Amino acid sequence: MAEIRVNHLKKNFGDFVAVRDSSFTVKDGEFFCLLGPSGCGKTTTLRMIAGLELPTDGEILLGGDDVTFRRASERDIAFVFQLFALYPHMNVRANIGFPLKCDGLSSSEIRRRVEETAQILRITDLLDKPVSGLSGGDRQRVALGRAIVRKPKAFLMDEPLGALDSEFRHVMCGELRALHNRLKATTVYVTHDQLEAMSMADTIAVMNNGLIEQLGSPREIYDRPASLFVADFIGSPSMNFLDTHAALASGASELAIDGTKIGIPAMRVSVSESDLVLGVRPEHVSLSDQSTLRGEVFGVEYLGTTQIVTVTTKRGMVRARISADMKASLGEHVGLSFRPEKLSVFDKSSGRVLKSALHEGGVHG
Repeated sequence: MAEIRVNHLKKNFGDFVAVRDSSFTVKDGEFFCLLGPSGCGKTTTLRMIAGLELPTDGEILLGGDDVTFRRASERDIAFVFQLFALYPHMNVRANIGFPLKCDGLSSSEIRRRVEETAQILRITDLLDKPVSGLSGGDRQRVALGRAIVRKPKAFLMDEPLGALDSEFRHVMCGELRALHNRLKATTVYVTHDQLEAMSMADTIAVMNNGLIEQLGSPREIYDRPASLFVADFIGSPSMNFLDTHAALASGASELAIDGTKIGIPAMRVSVSESDLVLGVRPEHVSLSDQSTLRGEVFGVEYLGTTQIVTVTTKRGMVRARISADMKASLGEHVGLSFRPEKLSVFDKSSGRVLKSALHEGGVHG
């Protein structure tokens, strides 16, 4: 396996800019996710790493070698697509062994490596079956097997679980991560599904409009979002946002909204009078009779161990994730309190987070 380094990568299609100055490093053996909505540039980035698209500018290093303009066949990278791309006239054994046959390996070596790969994927009993009769999950395992059998320097996966139903996708997420742990493989995985990225990745690059908005571990991305987009895109339900207009001095630890002073992490910058956005995760919101920030309960969603209570306020909807044992009735007027140390403050015009004690470790992107 090998490290992948991407430096100032750009891709234009005519006047349309698909990828804008992206830089990141995938460490040797790391599971790296490119996450974002459709059209954000994540698949284009993956295709450039694979050699299926040539960049407009920038460079791509694989194991220290510059492969920016090399053919895909010269990069020793395995690509797994969303659509399984299997040969329907071949059985499972022939599909997995086909890349080795193309490389001219002996029949005995092909058989050995195919059977070794089948054991890793737990599909030994399927080797002599036709692929046309397999379930979607088993077909995806065969597609993975065809990539694994080559023992490439890196695996690139473009939404490989997108064609599976949601329940089986969850199962395959666990299997993919377990497979990665066994192989110690350098993997770049593209998805629009935050749950896939959060459950599997060591590092996530959140993309939007061709830019990497934030680069970090799942915990960093969730707890310390670098922008309004990241805060809104990550989390289910997503972060709550309350607009306000205020000035903040360096060291300030309070923010006023509708006359209510709300504790925030100590600011590390000064902000002149401007439009700000206070962000808070639903699990950091609680219902409090003592709070003067009040609203009316609009909806209650029971989830078993917890419930999501939606409250209408002057500043918009606020969702609170609270214990299932607490009572909240539709139409009830309630007070809202927030955990100060968990709040983020964003500059509304730029969409970027303002540096505070919560974000003093810095954010990437």
